[in-house]
Amino acid sequence: MSGLLSVSFHLLLLFKLVAPVTFRHHRYDELVRTLYKVHNECPYITRVYSIGRSVKGRHLYVLEFSDYPGIHEPLEPEVKYVGNMHGNEVLGRELLLQLAEFLCEEFRNGNQRIVRLVESTRVHILPSMNPDGYEVAATQGADSSGYLVGRNNANGVDLNRNFPDLNTYIYYNEKHGGPNHHLPLPDNWKSQLAKVYSYAHGWMHQGWNCGDYFPDGITNGASWYSLSKGMQDFNYLHTNCFEITLELSCDKFPRQEELQREWLGNREALVQFLEQVHQGIKGMVRDENYNNLVEAIISVSGINHDVTSGDHGDYFRLLLPGTYTVTATAPGFDPETVTVTVGPGEPKLVNFLLKRSVPQATPTRRVPNSGHGDRVLPKQV
Repeated sequence: MSGLLSVSFHLLLLFKLVAPVTFRHHRYDELVRTLYKVHNECPYITRVYSIGRSVKGRHLYVLEFSDYPGIHEPLEPEVKYVGNMHGNEVLGRELLLQLAEFLCEEFRNGNQRIVRLVESTRVHILPSMNPDGYEVAATQGADSSGYLVGRNNANGVDLNRNFPDLNTYIYYNEKHGGPNHHLPLPDNWKSQLAKVYSYAHGWMHQGWNCGDYFPDGITNGASWYSLSKGMQDFNYLHTNCFEITLELSCDKFPRQEELQREWLGNREALVQFLEQVHQGIKGMVRDENYNNLVEAIISVSGINHDVTSGDHGDYFRLLLPGTYTVTATAPGFDPETVTVTVGPGEPKLVNFLLKRSVPQATPTRRVPNSGHGDRVLPKQV
């Protein structure tokens, strides 16, 4: 009997250490507790911070994973996951909470893939962009027929139709000349990112979803349905951030018993997508004295989308494998152009050292001036 008790005790300890995940929906207070629970379990690689408050005063909490939380490390790329923009579309919210617990637990267990990801990437996870809308949707529950209840925020605003519309400025610049920064990436790269997620997903790549068929499980969003003032377009046009939208479920508010299956179907895809930030080229842009150059423009010949260097002089450019002509420019400096071959593995390090532009001296000619020596006059060219 004592041996049986000993085995039971060890099993109890094992289950306590493993801390099995409970697959359930999280209301706002539970969401906050989960984020801080993960932070308390992994305090040296996580940070919880708020990017603001909702209409009802709820914090928009982000959980960061990094080997140096709160610090941008030069040449270390950053990735963000944003869930629950529409309050009644809740699966992304729950998957991101599960992902946060998974990353922490696997890092503590010494999973080298996750350790490498955390040490080489700065990951930001915002489980809920619309906590007010979620609370409305959660109150009615999964079985309600109110298809749009909780979609908008507490002011009745659809958050994915409320970003600044920058398309007009870009169209004008294309027609009349001007910066072409931050135009959408060529469709082949966006397709590649989407396929990485789709084929790592348990069933998305099969194509049949919600009564429709999408080859490879992906589609061009504008071809499917177009919208204006969305977050994805805003990020393309205003920042160096490239985004895709993941439509993960036919049910906006799936039943609690379905969450485990959804997590198992999405887990590998969520991790692989984070790893895609380590593709293409990256590097530093400096002057001749090795000072970092901020907002230098990095252009790739044949691709109508430029990126800029950040506050530390570093840049990141997602590229598919191939050979590219890349140019760095900055006001007051001569441009530098290099040819680089990108492989399928780690990003290629391409640094730029820009030289200050030398003002062109105006050519001069001397003309005789009797009694007063020669005068120097500008030469007409």
